[in-house]
Amino acid sequence: MDAQAHWEEIYRSKSADAVSWFRRHLEISLGLIKRAAPEPSASIIDVGGGESTLVDDLLAEGYCNLAVLDISQTALEVTQKRLGPAATRVRWLCADITQEGVLPDFYDLWHDRAVFHFLTEKKQRIAYVQNVISTMRRGGHVIVSTFGPKGPHRCSGLDVVRYDSESLHDEFGDRFRLINSTTESHRTPFGTTQQFLYCYCKVE
Repeated sequence: MDAQAHWEEIYRSKSADAVSWFRRHLEISLGLIKRAAPEPSASIIDVGGGESTLVDDLLAEGYCNLAVLDISQTALEVTQKRLGPAATRVRWLCADITQEGVLPDFYDLWHDRAVFHFLTEKKQRIAYVQNVISTMRRGGHVIVSTFGPKGPHRCSGLDVVRYDSESLHDEFGDRFRLINSTTESHRTPFGTTQQFLYCYCKVE
């Protein structure tokens, strides 16, 4: 099963609050975004946004230049239905972020919670970072969250890569200046705990 088919099956078979990474609100992500890009006109892309409520909260905060990318069309449609008429204020992209040329625009801020750690092959990570480089404006901001050193080894039936701030920053390189890193103990809907690492970088 390829990646797109796998994630379509996940989102078709499970409700939004029945996946381990679900949070009703991404408080840490929202706080970092408001710190990095306080202007409502900032161009923001949420990679792997799927069924996340981050886009709801960004719209509520007045942000007006938003894009959400996910490999699953099903996940995007769930969020569009939840937003109702407000969905027309967001650009929706169904694509694999490891493929070349999937992002047609340039962005001031890149956000990813829980995509990068699924990229277990080096070539996937290189392609992902290249997409960041080719679409981010200089001086822009990159917020990436992955499983931390104490996070799980597998998620949704797939192997993952766990990171500390140094190893995650090494994947991106010197062009990205690390501003801040923090960890979160995320309580899953099943009562277990997952460690997430957040790294916030600025594009030099």
